[in-house]
Amino acid sequence: MTDTLHLEIVSPERLLKDVEVAMVVVPGTEGDFGALPQHAPMMSTIRPGVIEIYETEASAPEKLFVKSGLAQISDTGLTILAEEMIDLDTVDAAELAANLAKAQEDVNAATDDNVRGLAETELAWMTALSELVS
Repeated sequence: MTDTLHLEIVSPERLLKDVEVAMVVVPGTEGDFGALPQHAPMMSTIRPGVIEIYETEASAPEKLFVKSGLAQISDTGLTILAEEMIDLDTVDAAELAANLAKAQEDVNAATDDNVRGLAETELAWMTALSELVS
């Protein structure tokens, strides 16, 4: 029995991470879940939130914000297909606040359901991110 889990995080542009880890906590749409070595196969969509990556059982987690995506656990490990990952240390709180206000304006000004849905999606991930950096 192996004591590590192979983790790959892939964005549309590139492979972001390819490492062996002790555990990963993923913000699934049905709730957070932990992926450990020898985890049963499963798939989940990901909601805006923080992915916590534990390199060892005793280490502090590396935290990355994900807008949305898909997680798949198989016998080869955990693969996360992420729309976009954001390093929390690089977030400019003032810029995020301005973008959040603009996103709220876009939701309020939406003239049809499609435009409103897209604007609400942007607002949702920005709101989740702002709760972490403020």
